[in-house]
Amino acid sequence: MLVDPTILDSLSEQTIGEILQSWNAFVSGTEILLCGNGDLSAACEFASSATILCRNGLRSLLEDHFLQYLEDTFMARAVLKFWQHFDKYSDVLRLDLKNQILVEQLQEELCSSLEEICSENNYQEKCLVMLIHALQLYEESIATGKINSGHHESNLLSRYRLMVSSVLLTTLPSHFPEVLRLYFKHKLEELNTMIAVNYKDGMESLNNDRNLKYNVPDEMNIDGSHPESAVSKNYTLVKSIGKVVLDLRNLGFTALTEDAYASSIIQLLKAKVQNLAVDDYRTPVLQFIKEWIQAVPLQFLHALLCYLGDSFDNDVSSGPISPLASRPLSYPGIDAPSEGLVRWQLRLEYFAYEKLQDLRIGKLFEIIVDYPDSSPAIEDLKQCLEYTGQHSKLVDSFISSLRYRLLTAGASTNDILHQYVSTIKALRTIDPTGVFLEAVGEPIRDYLRGRKDTIKCIVTMLTDGSGINSSGMGNTGDSLLEELNREAENQETADTDDDINVDDKQAWVNAERWEPDPIEADPLRGSRQRGKIDILEMLVSIIGSKDQLVNEYRVMLAEKLLNKSDYDIDSEIRTLELLKIHFGESSMQKCEIMVNDLISSKRMNANIKASKSQLAMNGSEQGETMSLDLVDATIISMNFWPPIQEESLHLPLPVEQLLSDYAERFHEIKTPRKLLWKKYLGIVKLELHFDDRNVEFSVTPLHAAIIMQFQEKTSWASKSLAAAVGLPVDILNKRMSFWISKGVITDSGGADSGDRVFTLVDDLTDTNRNGISNEAEGMDEEGESSVASVEEQLQKEMTIYQKFIEGMLTNFGGMPLDRIHNTLKMFCVAEPTYDKSLQELQSFLSVLRAEEKLDMRDGHYYLKK
Repeated sequence: MLVDPTILDSLSEQTIGEILQSWNAFVSGTEILLCGNGDLSAACEFASSATILCRNGLRSLLEDHFLQYLEDTFMARAVLKFWQHFDKYSDVLRLDLKNQILVEQLQEELCSSLEEICSENNYQEKCLVMLIHALQLYEESIATGKINSGHHESNLLSRYRLMVSSVLLTTLPSHFPEVLRLYFKHKLEELNTMIAVNYKDGMESLNNDRNLKYNVPDEMNIDGSHPESAVSKNYTLVKSIGKVVLDLRNLGFTALTEDAYASSIIQLLKAKVQNLAVDDYRTPVLQFIKEWIQAVPLQFLHALLCYLGDSFDNDVSSGPISPLASRPLSYPGIDAPSEGLVRWQLRLEYFAYEKLQDLRIGKLFEIIVDYPDSSPAIEDLKQCLEYTGQHSKLVDSFISSLRYRLLTAGASTNDILHQYVSTIKALRTIDPTGVFLEAVGEPIRDYLRGRKDTIKCIVTMLTDGSGINSSGMGNTGDSLLEELNREAENQETADTDDDINVDDKQAWVNAERWEPDPIEADPLRGSRQRGKIDILEMLVSIIGSKDQLVNEYRVMLAEKLLNKSDYDIDSEIRTLELLKIHFGESSMQKCEIMVNDLISSKRMNANIKASKSQLAMNGSEQGETMSLDLVDATIISMNFWPPIQEESLHLPLPVEQLLSDYAERFHEIKTPRKLLWKKYLGIVKLELHFDDRNVEFSVTPLHAAIIMQFQEKTSWASKSLAAAVGLPVDILNKRMSFWISKGVITDSGGADSGDRVFTLVDDLTDTNRNGISNEAEGMDEEGESSVASVEEQLQKEMTIYQKFIEGMLTNFGGMPLDRIHNTLKMFCVAEPTYDKSLQELQSFLSVLRAEEKLDMRDGHYYLKK
């Protein structure tokens, strides 16, 4: 404050004495007012002295002195005492918050201390008002026109309130914000319990009643007169919270208070979302969470804002509204919500969407494993992502889960493929454009390309009715191929209906709704192509070529057809027709011929048995003659079937004669065609007679040939039996383990494999008294197949190029894979023409490396030295 010293020279001694006397009276009056515990007896002398000082130009001096004295008094009598109440809660984070008595003590301590400091604050404001009134009297005495005293009044009050806030904030203990959060947290939990008193907490209530809704009041009447208002019924609690908020605001803790109860509301909402959504993916929870937000936090905030006088800003559109408010917001019982309430709803709903989204993304792997039962969780996640737009978080998190939990050596290829199909279906729901599915699916496809059994597992999953029915439609035994075909038909029907029903007006509406592809989209795929996600196409993309899939299916079909004990091939025909739809008839021509061979075999078998009247009893044959009725032959066209495994086998003479008669009858009907028996293949149903009972078995021809040798004698040496059957001794010993395990044969053992003696038992042991064995036992017990696999066929076909490859590596040294491939295509143009793919060549070179004929360094192949 600047003072002109020359002013003192112009004052008389009487005037100076009057000023000193008035100043002493003002100082003593200030002390009496502020420290007199409500004593206002010096008010008149205080006012007159203030008027004299103002008349002599000392108004600024007395205002500064009075405010400074207010600050010192407030600090000594209120602030220090206020903070002492909370010293015992300095380590509030370590307190036992489950101790209800301790929490109630903290709440009472906060309310009582606020009441004390606010009482002191109000008294000081009254004293300040007395000074303001004295200043107004002075202005009225000297004023000649209109008096503008409101400016001085508001200026002094604002300076005082700023001083109060500054003193409290500069002495604020670090633990006080946590005390406030703890207070609001427990008060809101108490209010939530009161409102939801008729409902069980969490998913238990939601599962018991899927239509459960909170009773959102029809009208929000803050005085509690409406009988249906849950918050109005608990207005006493809201009023107590509102009083604390109002007191804190008056002390300058507005931002700190709003942060405290906002944090408490967010924590309560977080706990509600966590409680509803954790580990339950079969129930939708998003709508329930939104109803809870309407019923508890928003109703509480509306009541609180009404109490504080902040709820009457009805011009919601006056300020900028969050772009999230793209839809009209509903507030049951509130006709015109304030802008603050609008923003609170947007804030709480966004947090709920984001929290639920994070929970679902974190458990997306388990959700997809449980798909389609987890469809409600997928739908909730879809709505959350549409609201938050955080699709990239889903992609990054899910890819990380896949690499850590699925794409490992311990996971079977079949499990990986099933998870991949479920992933396609689930993400197709979340993102129909398929943009994010492309990003998620790429690591799975890359990993599966390195698995040797990927093609076989894909074909098995497509064709076997193993119950992979994820859509919930059709029969549980339907194959994935049938399910995909139904989806394609439904999609085609829907597209046709859309094309028919779209008129010019609808086309214009659709054009207005058009949105560009996300920035993550592959520019090589159009929007229309991306929108139609073909699961079969994505599975074929793993292999790289549909021809490889068709070849694998051809081998598997041949295996199935050759192992059939009857001519029931309806399921194979149905699968073949579905594959023809997807891959074309030309690709499936050989498979169709194979199926037709079974149909022709059934007809030929019936014709041969119908003409058996010419087959009479052969008098020269001793014993019973085996009838042609015992034989059902599968007659195949070898040129169209995959290569069949060959193995020598000597059948018993009666069986050989029976097969010869059948072949002769076939030759008579289909002259000049002849049958060439594959004796190693097929199923034999035989009955073994023991002393106590008869037992039936279905076994391979090899096992049947072995056991039939025991009709001649009951005990065989392994060498003799191997010679009779036409097998090496070691293979015979392996095959005999089947009959030994059934208790039919006993093994005496021996030091040498050729010294073992096998003996037929008279009575079957108790462990095998189960009568008839209906399954084809003993078949493929060593994992052998009747048909050469695709890898074996490829290796056999590629063997003819081995000399070319060795010659190239001899002449040119090391060569990379693509150069070997191009060189073979260039020079192998005569029969047999080189028509293999790069992947097939790589597989063959890997076989040569395993045989230590080739070596590989830095991506180049070399001859092994």
